[in-house]
Amino acid sequence: MKYKTIDLCAGIGGIRKGFERTGHFENGLSAEIDEYAARTYMYNFGDDPRGDLTSQEFKREAAARGCDILLAGFPCQPFSSQGNLEGFNDPTKGTIFFHLKQIIKGTRPKVVFLENVQNIVSHDKGKTIRIIIDSLEKKLNYKVIGVAYGEDGKLIYNKSSFVRNTRDFGLPQNRPRAYFVAFDRELYGDLLEHIENTLPTGLNTRLMKNPNLNKSLEEILEAEVPLRYYMSATYLNTLEEHAKRQKKNGNGFGYYILNDDVHKRTYANTIMATGGSGKERNLIIQEMPEHTEEEEALLRKKGGLNRKNVRIMTPTEWGRLQGFIGYGFVDEETGEDQFNFPDNVPEGQRYKQFGNSVSISVIETMADYIYEQLSFMNRNYEVILRNLEKREKCITRRMVGECLHMQPERVSYILRKMENEGLIYSEGNGRATKYHFIQ
Repeated sequence: MKYKTIDLCAGIGGIRKGFERTGHFENGLSAEIDEYAARTYMYNFGDDPRGDLTSQEFKREAAARGCDILLAGFPCQPFSSQGNLEGFNDPTKGTIFFHLKQIIKGTRPKVVFLENVQNIVSHDKGKTIRIIIDSLEKKLNYKVIGVAYGEDGKLIYNKSSFVRNTRDFGLPQNRPRAYFVAFDRELYGDLLEHIENTLPTGLNTRLMKNPNLNKSLEEILEAEVPLRYYMSATYLNTLEEHAKRQKKNGNGFGYYILNDDVHKRTYANTIMATGGSGKERNLIIQEMPEHTEEEEALLRKKGGLNRKNVRIMTPTEWGRLQGFIGYGFVDEETGEDQFNFPDNVPEGQRYKQFGNSVSISVIETMADYIYEQLSFMNRNYEVILRNLEKREKCITRRMVGECLHMQPERVSYILRKMENEGLIYSEGNGRATKYHFIQ
């Protein structure tokens, strides 16, 4: 049996893929409103994710289907240091979290998994993260990993408890992001006091052994890149001069050559969701392929191509930085890389989609962690079933199987054992049998 997920703000499916790679989760419903992202998602998963999670129709469908784990990389632009910083005041994207709360109420998942930019933990002087944690802990009654209660009943947490960096999870990109994992306190109760209250800080043992991870920046670069990715001499000179002026004024500037003699970086800076812009943060020096003057002229580069062999990274390299290409979609039996874009997704959108997505190895590590905690708590099934009966007024075979993630044979054994021990009694017959705890 696999836990059922619902993939909200799905993008191109990075969170879903990370969970599915563990072998313990399968997706039942998705929602994504960006047309180009939906095309890529459908091309790689075979599922049409087009759906508006803010609509009542979608919320009803989610409640009807239900899920074990709710996944959401909800829009980050309102909280990003590169965005407008309006946060929950953003009239559209900032309100998505409040729609997520309604879906959580309607589906009551065992676990909630949320992802966002690092800046969300400090946005609005800490007010934003307080809203998120208070909503999950106090209004929805979920245990947020990394959060504790003080003697005065106030929530205690460190902002760093939620931030993890892609660099520490086997991919060569400096990408700190915020992750929130929350378990249903109504269902697991006191068992939550005994689980690991810290998110993983790096790859687990299983993933450390994967040969497609822990590669340096140099190892993920393409061996030969078309001329069109090389910068014009005029544009490179503009960047260099602007950087000098900014430095003179005491300011920084995003222009950065990763592997020049000054930096010699083994990892990239954060790739950005802005698509067309932001590429100058991750420039590469690589010898140009041989070409004629006519070929260079066809590129219409003012002043010709630069003579320092400086280029932007390719979409394929961005895909490798996020683990979509060269890792996440690699068939482990054949070694074939199965991720691709449909022809009707232009290159600018490909950059944007990778920059807006997640690092698959980080998500997979978090998914492994969630599965381990659920497995630990499920061994204490009596506590869970008492909480389930309290909420549902009774328990049935089907409810026990879905709750404890058990096959029917194991469910029958558990119920028979508890009956023999005088813990429960039954009423009715067959599949309609209901069980109650003896108080």
